[in-house]
Amino acid sequence: MIVVLLLLLAWNSAVRINGDDGGGDGQCDFKPKLDPRPHSVSILEFGAVGDGKTLNTIAFQNAIFYLKSFTDKGGAQLYVPPGKWLTGSFNLTSHLTLFLEKGAVLIASQDPHHWEVVEPLPSYGRGIEVPGGRYQSLINGHELHDVVITGNNGTIDGMGLVWWERFTSHSLNYSRPHLVELVASDSVVVSNLTLLNAPAYGIHPVYCSNVNIQNISISAPPESPHTIGIVPDSSDNVCIEDCTITAGYDAIALKSGWDEYGIAYGRPTKNVHIRRVHLRASSGSTLAFGSDMSGGISNVLVEHIHLCDSNSGIEFRTTRGRGGYIKEIVISDVEMENVHTAFAATGYCGSHPDDKFDPNALPFLNHITLQDVIGRNITIAGSFYGILESPFSNICLSNITLSLNPVSSGSWDCSNVSGFSHSVLPKPCPDLLNPSNSSFSSCFSLMRINGQTAVL
Repeated sequence: MIVVLLLLLAWNSAVRINGDDGGGDGQCDFKPKLDPRPHSVSILEFGAVGDGKTLNTIAFQNAIFYLKSFTDKGGAQLYVPPGKWLTGSFNLTSHLTLFLEKGAVLIASQDPHHWEVVEPLPSYGRGIEVPGGRYQSLINGHELHDVVITGNNGTIDGMGLVWWERFTSHSLNYSRPHLVELVASDSVVVSNLTLLNAPAYGIHPVYCSNVNIQNISISAPPESPHTIGIVPDSSDNVCIEDCTITAGYDAIALKSGWDEYGIAYGRPTKNVHIRRVHLRASSGSTLAFGSDMSGGISNVLVEHIHLCDSNSGIEFRTTRGRGGYIKEIVISDVEMENVHTAFAATGYCGSHPDDKFDPNALPFLNHITLQDVIGRNITIAGSFYGILESPFSNICLSNITLSLNPVSSGSWDCSNVSGFSHSVLPKPCPDLLNPSNSSFSSCFSLMRINGQTAVL
């Protein structure tokens, strides 16, 4: 008992120091150096017309083809002035800055023929929504280095309604496109933009390294089906900061592949830092992990976030057949309000790509720390349902106060889960009240691993 008390004092000290210094050296503290490009051209030079009616896909394609000639000369910038620029999908190149001036609006074509169909991602094995290929995203990059998509608060409007109707009516020929997708790319910056009405995802870095997403506003209507704001997918060294996101399903969702395809591809999402974000999600979660997590998700630091008006606040999802892991997650300094379920973890979420998945490929969820949380108008404090053969373990809760609303019928539901809690109201289920030295030591060790949040 004395050992537990000493560790508790140490934990409290760590939490207080974290609150003083705002976080230490997380991924977001390593700012990319953005030197001005030595060459710049305007999209007007390639015949583009910003009247909202003229299709400018060829103008964007020709401009970027021209700018490829500067990749070994310090790179170049493509400047988009104020106007309404209708376009289909187009691909970027390395050492490029795409700059959208204030008043510039990229408008996505609603004609599916203006969207190329591409192969499914190898870690998913098929289109996520429809077997087979998928529509290429509006703005794409593949195997690129040093790409910046930024502006003076310019706008990218995905005009998603037509895609949402096709999704809801099950009339899609291929899986829906996203607004921005970078594949197998390095040194990526997306900043200072507004993204509206994505057909599916807003920003999707997949198989990427060194990604910085900063000062982005993303919005899709609450009724938009399965729209997600930002999806780091099998990517590492990712920073998401100072963003405001409203989505129909999830605001931010971390992923890493689907069942046997994600297991075989074997690329995790790791070293992710999320801070100072305002998140709202209608039918899903403001911050989600999974359920497509077969490559693994680890070493994630989330701090100073505001969550509101959502079905779920923070949710961990997986199921049999996924394999993989969700581990070494620290989430702190959270304010949430008008959220149905504050915290959730389930081992029974998600479908399978085909009948080739291995039902014995069990995921594991371990070393999750939730601390310094204030919640108002909450219906359910926590819902944790692990898998019998692979229980969720070392769930660590500290300094959490949730005010339940009058319609709340219960505060916590748990099964096949274990952990430790300190200073949590309402009182968690017995599975999360483990007083053993080993349980608390595991919580404290996780905070030491994620030194950004617990520097003594």
